[in-house]
Amino acid sequence: MRINTALSKLATAEAFFKESLSDLQRLTGLTVRQLSTMDRQSALISAEKELEACDKKGITPLFFLDERYPRRLRQCPDAPIVIYQKGPADLNARRLVAVVGTRSCTEYGREIVKEFISDLVGATPVVVSGLALGIDALAHEASLKSKLSTVAVLGHGLNDVFPTKNWSLAQNILENQGAMVSEYSLFSKPTRGNFPVRNRIIAGLSDAIVVVESKDRGGSLITAELGNDYYRDVFAFPGSVKQRHSAGCNALIRQQKAHLVTGAKDFLNIMGWGGLHKTTQRAIMAEFTIEEKEVLEVLKGYEHLYLDELAEQCCKPTSQLMGILLGLELKGSVVSLGGNKYAVH
Repeated sequence: MRINTALSKLATAEAFFKESLSDLQRLTGLTVRQLSTMDRQSALISAEKELEACDKKGITPLFFLDERYPRRLRQCPDAPIVIYQKGPADLNARRLVAVVGTRSCTEYGREIVKEFISDLVGATPVVVSGLALGIDALAHEASLKSKLSTVAVLGHGLNDVFPTKNWSLAQNILENQGAMVSEYSLFSKPTRGNFPVRNRIIAGLSDAIVVVESKDRGGSLITAELGNDYYRDVFAFPGSVKQRHSAGCNALIRQQKAHLVTGAKDFLNIMGWGGLHKTTQRAIMAEFTIEEKEVLEVLKGYEHLYLDELAEQCCKPTSQLMGILLGLELKGSVVSLGGNKYAVH
């Protein structure tokens, strides 16, 4: 059992530190051996120091059980126990879209990201990216220019900005209703291995992932793969078969791992944002898939169910079930009560 799934059964984060081992075993389903390996006293002392430092810097830790913890991210099987947020952006906003791509972008990629985000203004999404050089930075800049809130997901603690070249951009994000987010503790330094890992946060926060430009290998392809794993809509802009900077996008489209998109109109049409009809969602708003009907029938028999309880009754893996539940939430048929609890709306 994953630790975050186990902890979701506790009433509060504080309960992890206060309950006895026997009570924790009963409440979480973790074994005594698993619980015994956790030095809760040392963890509590470290957590208190971290909270004090965060408070001084205007950083808010969002724990897995907190109401403000991003609901989309909470549904991911590998969601972190805590994420740190600096800035006022709403991580549970109605619409969040990740816009990602290569660091070494071409003029073609630059033009696409600027035009695409400019044309999203009517849908007012929060734009998520990674504050890296290239497409990521351009996505943040275009969002600021279009007066859209934007969230930068970092691969290190929020005490620093990396690359340092983007320090001014980071400050502009914070000053314009945006946010910086990280799963890493405040003073954690950037390491090469952190950045592919943080891509799951970008994918998990978002309703959709748009890959603007990518070579045949790179972090944006990892984000796209994770988006598919999390049952998100994934989009990619096509490019010339002779242009290596578009090889990754072309591969995603060829392998049917991404919708082909040529502009914001395509994207908005598929997503059903801005009054257009989503072919996979809004057009069937009054209808349900067979899997959605199965989940609803189970939930109707209870006041609420935990995710793992629902998975057991529906005989479905939690990763698949989270995608179904997200669809039902967006249709207004199911409500998340926090702590991985769900009920019929």
